[in-house]
Amino acid sequence: MIKRSRNVAEGMSNGIQFLFKKNKIEAIAGTGKLTGKNEVEVTDGSGNKKSYSAKHIILATGARSRELPNLKRDGKKIIGYRLGMSLEKQPESMVVVGSGAIGSEFAWFYQSIGTKVTLVEFMPTLVPNEDEEIAKQLERSFKKMKMKVMTSSSVEKVDTSGDKCQVTVKTKKGEEIIEADIVLSAVGITPNTEDLGLEELGVETKNGKVVVDEFYKTNVEGVYAIGDIVDGPALAHVASAEGITCVEKIAGLSPEPIDYNNIPGCTYTSPEISSVGLTEKKAKEKGYEVKIGKFPYSASGKASAAGHKEGFVKLVFDAKYGELLGAHMIGGNVTEMIAELVVARKLEITGHELIKTIHPHPTMSEAVMEAAAAAYDEVIHI
Repeated sequence: MIKRSRNVAEGMSNGIQFLFKKNKIEAIAGTGKLTGKNEVEVTDGSGNKKSYSAKHIILATGARSRELPNLKRDGKKIIGYRLGMSLEKQPESMVVVGSGAIGSEFAWFYQSIGTKVTLVEFMPTLVPNEDEEIAKQLERSFKKMKMKVMTSSSVEKVDTSGDKCQVTVKTKKGEEIIEADIVLSAVGITPNTEDLGLEELGVETKNGKVVVDEFYKTNVEGVYAIGDIVDGPALAHVASAEGITCVEKIAGLSPEPIDYNNIPGCTYTSPEISSVGLTEKKAKEKGYEVKIGKFPYSASGKASAAGHKEGFVKLVFDAKYGELLGAHMIGGNVTEMIAELVVARKLEITGHELIKTIHPHPTMSEAVMEAAAAAYDEVIHI
């Protein structure tokens, strides 16, 4: 499985290299650093330095796994998510720290292939950025897999001196020691902004991230930044959209600024999770009177036939104007279904318009139409 995943990744990387050649883009291998106005110095693998000049320079250095002081990675028993993708041997047991998208995905994957997984989350629910009902369903699904889930808990220390890790977990009821072969830390990311020459050139940063305007221009003329090193969701599709918007602006076009309130998020567990916009709780906190529509996968013929009866679609509407405020889904294929609702929010489609949009049968996407109907007491199939 690991070999196949790396081959897939390599194939995609080779595809990018082909596109570079096709579009006559020069790729320079090395470590880059801003050394002056419109100048980048690149150090190659042998330590040789060479300077390049350009009118426009875009910083897109991404991020890395964040490291906690009491959870220092050694690359053997305490690892980050990158090594989690390329372990040579399947561990018999694992503690995953953090239940965001990355932590939940790794916890699900290793549990599904037979590793005994304990998932530790500091917050009261799993996937803390998701709607609370989604989080509760994911926890039920994980526990059904026999995964040990520990919310409102934190890893205090890890003793790696023996054959196995002795993981001290602080819970509401006191401390508990969990024994595991591997501890996988998935507690967020750290932007790669060190040693880029930002301070020397006077590029403004805040809380470790580069400060940019709506078209990703920094305070220094000719220098731009996109992706995980600027504010916004640290997602590949967001970075791609930012890069396109930035370059189109540089090229003299008139791109529309990205609406960060309409960014889809996906978690590739089983069941899958996808969402966009406001959760029910956040909508109410913002003062909206809401209508909530839910449709369970257990009532979906396609989901039943596919063996994915767990999950549901939940839609949040503004009761006054019918605006779709948020969409939250858990179940099979929901990462493929979220784009419809991103478009719906972009075009300001109302609940009634969504109800009257005929969806094909049998499909899992029917659940979107049915959830909208449920919000307005027009649902037929539950």
